[in-house]
Amino acid sequence: MKPARERDIPAKPGVPSPRGRGGPSLSRRLAGQAGPVAGLLVIILMVLCALFAPILTPYDPLKLSILERLSPPSRLHPLGTDDFGRDVFSLVLYGGRASLLVGGLVMVFTSIVGVVFGVISGFYKTLDNPLMRIMDGLMAFPAIVLAIALMAALGPRLSNVIIALSIVYAPRTARLIRSTVVVIRELQYVEAAQALGAMGGRILWGHVLPNTLAPLIVQGTFIFAYAVLAEAALSFLGVGAPPYIPTWGNILSTGRLYIQDAPWIIWFPGLAIILAGLGLNLLGDGLRDLLDPRLRGTSGTS
Repeated sequence: MKPARERDIPAKPGVPSPRGRGGPSLSRRLAGQAGPVAGLLVIILMVLCALFAPILTPYDPLKLSILERLSPPSRLHPLGTDDFGRDVFSLVLYGGRASLLVGGLVMVFTSIVGVVFGVISGFYKTLDNPLMRIMDGLMAFPAIVLAIALMAALGPRLSNVIIALSIVYAPRTARLIRSTVVVIRELQYVEAAQALGAMGGRILWGHVLPNTLAPLIVQGTFIFAYAVLAEAALSFLGVGAPPYIPTWGNILSTGRLYIQDAPWIIWFPGLAIILAGLGLNLLGDGLRDLLDPRLRGTSGTS
């Protein structure tokens, strides 16, 4: 009896397939969903505002003007000024640069670390238990508490915020990828490739890693949102980025002292954080529905 070939093995419902299933492309299916499109547009708009902040605002976010301190929103300062007379509109736009940069880099680093540990743990059974026990140990602590402890050890720097949050969220990605790999490892087309003598590296690159891409993309959007919120929380508590770096968390930290006299200082950075989290969650939910093989047949018709 000849060994089964990959194209002869039918795909099981609800599990990854070695071949594409055809149908409309992801971009066309995404365009038909209002929620993820709205989320994507919000994120693109916020990224563009952060990138073109020097063009959109005439004020230096670090320029002090004591005579204009705590000024309410006006024609000269659309979002008012803070206790040092700095333009809040400029602070929010430039703060988006740091906050979104932290979120993006944490997403990238957690994805890389999560894929490496998750694939190794899920594919090589002998390494599964020790690696996952390390991940479980990190996940045993509440995320914000572990991040505060790491920042206390590393020091208040923006780069350390990225490192701390990457350590906090990488185990979650690793466990997700590991669970995906464990399912893929037992599928018929992987067993057929092993029976044909394919090496472990070839199976990983050809069959395992491509099928982890969909859950990784979805997880990445949520990690991005978590990291933006966590950076704001750390900076608000005074253990995140240094106070002289404009971030949404630092603006909130300053504004909390003047919440009665100048509430606009916290309104607008708070609104920016809410919009970023909402946009990323809408995008993540939409991608999850579109990339889940169990929902591919219904996502375009719901």
